[in-house]
Amino acid sequence: MAIAEAGLRERSKARRRAAIIRAAFELFAERGYDATTVADIAEAAEVAPRTVSMYFPAKQDIAMSRFSDGVADLSAALRGRQPGETLHEVFGRWLLTSQAEPEDREMYRLARRMFAANPDLGALRTARMAAAIREGAAMIADETGGEPEAIGPRIAAAAASAIAMEIVDTEPGPEREEAVAAAMRFLEGGIAALRDSASATP
Repeated sequence: MAIAEAGLRERSKARRRAAIIRAAFELFAERGYDATTVADIAEAAEVAPRTVSMYFPAKQDIAMSRFSDGVADLSAALRGRQPGETLHEVFGRWLLTSQAEPEDREMYRLARRMFAANPDLGALRTARMAAAIREGAAMIADETGGEPEAIGPRIAAAAASAIAMEIVDTEPGPEREEAVAAAMRFLEGGIAALRDSASATP
């Protein structure tokens, strides 16, 4: 019984969090990020302002929620890759399967509208990629035999981050699959070049 109740509580929390994100994205797209208050979001999501603050300490955390969730999921996937799996294989699989549930489709559209209406949020998202790029560079350097601070792994990680930002807001379907396939060919070639360069260095 306790396990069932705990599961119910977690599902209720997830639904409440999703409602807050959806309401915020809609308001940010319609009114603008700066013109929208936490109280506005709470009213639209039918929760108390304190509840919004419990889930998201700052308003920008709501705007960046899908991005932050995606980075966390990708990092977990990369750290948990199986022996023999390459980074770009795991990355490609994540791009195809992340946030691909039917209910995510409306969120893709809302996210695009929100970022189009609020260019500063796009800049914030780019700035928040810095930590992911550092972690990615370290992983790429480990796989290719290079140094994390070398320019090659950092360029490859920055390219992967740019690819993720372009593709993650594309709805699942043929267009996304084609984009992922092209991106993986690009990354595979770049990582192979780094590996060859490292092996050729005395």
